[in-house]
Amino acid sequence: MLASCFPAILMLHIGCAALSGTLFATRGVLRLLDRPLAGHRALRLTSYLIDTLLLAAAVLLMLIIRQYPLTDGWLTLKVLLLVVYIGLGMATLKWAHSRGARAAAFVGALLTFCAIVAVAVVHTH
Repeated sequence: MLASCFPAILMLHIGCAALSGTLFATRGVLRLLDRPLAGHRALRLTSYLIDTLLLAAAVLLMLIIRQYPLTDGWLTLKVLLLVVYIGLGMATLKWAHSRGARAAAFVGALLTFCAIVAVAVVHTH
């Protein structure tokens, strides 16, 4: 039954990934410009909601296709890149104190996001 929902779950996952990346990029630019809006509660909560839906859809997709991190290389790489992306994102939005460090973390996070998308697009299962 879950497998019959695969197309809808995949579209939810892709849509949430696009929204998550767009929201992070927007908040990152705002942070680089030292705009307080970057840390606004509504944007943070929206980010948490989107990322929770993204992760839930990812878990469901993983169960449907029966491929798992530490077993399937492409998925292991995607999870490892996700950890790097989260760390760089946190550095961009919270930890980095200088504009240069924030910019470097921001560029690194965006490149890592692109790598995650690339792995998702080119993998075979």
